[in-house]
Amino acid sequence: MKNILVTGGLGYIGSHTVVELIENGYQPIIIDDLSNTNIGVLERLKKITGLDVPYYQNDVCDITVLRKILVDHQIDGVIHFAAFKAVGESVQFPLKYYQNNIGGLVSLLHAMEQCNIKNIVFSSSCTVYGQPDISPVDENSAIKVANSPYGNTKQIGEEILRDCSFLNAVALRYFNPIGAHPSALIGELPLGVPNNLVPFITQTAAGIREKLTVYGNDYNTKDGTCVRDYIHVVDLAKAHVKAIAFIDKNSTNHFEVFNIGTGNGFTVLEIIEAFETTNQVKLNYTIGDRRAGDVEKVWANTDKATNTLGWKAALDLNTMVESAWKWQLSLS
Repeated sequence: MKNILVTGGLGYIGSHTVVELIENGYQPIIIDDLSNTNIGVLERLKKITGLDVPYYQNDVCDITVLRKILVDHQIDGVIHFAAFKAVGESVQFPLKYYQNNIGGLVSLLHAMEQCNIKNIVFSSSCTVYGQPDISPVDENSAIKVANSPYGNTKQIGEEILRDCSFLNAVALRYFNPIGAHPSALIGELPLGVPNNLVPFITQTAAGIREKLTVYGNDYNTKDGTCVRDYIHVVDLAKAHVKAIAFIDKNSTNHFEVFNIGTGNGFTVLEIIEAFETTNQVKLNYTIGDRRAGDVEKVWANTDKATNTLGWKAALDLNTMVESAWKWQLSLS
């Protein structure tokens, strides 16, 4: 495979994956409606890679546009990121999430089927495990009732891919991506108030936000705050390149899932402490009530990704929080 359509390719994970695709000899083509990013990312990608990446400002739900892109660029495979992604927001606006996340995937698959394109890497999530009985979770762990509409859209997305017999599909169940590209030219830049922990941390440290709220300190964890498996976004981007290569070599595999994480769980307070210590910055934070939709604790067993994809996370927590802060400082 050579030409890869990247839906949501100007977003946080998508933009980092575009860089890794180019560095590994692929030609990415981006479609992104700018609903959670801005057009300036395109120029930043050019600064990093030295290339003009073909880009379309369109909604992934538009089948006509998708078909034209797939044909005009002779697309060999798709990496599908385009989706809304905030757990808390999905609880508040469930129909928005079902319409966009499920509708967008179905439209994309219709276009792919009509254009006889079968290869896809799907942006899934550890939220498919709900609140697991034990951690680490592996790919055979039970798929529990989702704790949020966002998590449910990822469960349904995987079921759709499994049901589409024409596909050669891989779903990457990622855990919690943080950090930024070492150039500090791209990183996580949510529009409006951040829903994820680390951008809220960096914006609080920069004085953009008055304070950070930690949602609950009465969970059954070492310090009472939620535990997550945080992974550097560059490591995560590299996993998508490995998944594309896997699909290319295993064209008979219909559907595979892989956990993409570090295999380590950190509490919210541990992330805050690592940020403060690594960057020599004090954070103004308070403890608030639990937030609807949050899972108490989950982290990954990544043996399958290591053994099958030849992928393993390489960057540690200090590198994650240091790169996130450098990215925030570059914006000021």
